[in-house]
Amino acid sequence: MNIGVIDGMGGGLGSQIIESLKKEIDDSVKIIALGVNSGATMNMIRAGAHKGATGENAIKVSVGDLDIITGPLGIIIPNSMMGEITPGVAEAVASCRGKKFLLCINQPHVELIDVENKPVSVLIKELVQRIKDYIKSKTC
Repeated sequence: MNIGVIDGMGGGLGSQIIESLKKEIDDSVKIIALGVNSGATMNMIRAGAHKGATGENAIKVSVGDLDIITGPLGIIIPNSMMGEITPGVAEAVASCRGKKFLLCINQPHVELIDVENKPVSVLIKELVQRIKDYIKSKTC
């Protein structure tokens, strides 16, 4: 099973996700860091991703091979994350076959109704548990 973690900016959120996943999932599950910039990719690789790639084309090509895609909600919203998520990235992620587990991190131009505002550390714990449950349901 392959999990893609997509992030931009400095890759801080993606790095936290990868570190948490590495503690909780089997080594047979491969984690691929997909950064919209090289800094994000590098930091996610340092956090323990098995491999990484950078940029719009790398993300568009790679998402087709992923069973699970995770990251902030902004990865499916064109022009989010201060413009780092291009319409091409958002479309590729939103339309690929992999199961998406997205963190509801607020975007300045999008307001989600009836979503609890929780600390990122709590959201990541919930995210990792849902991914573990999903992997277990697919392997049993």
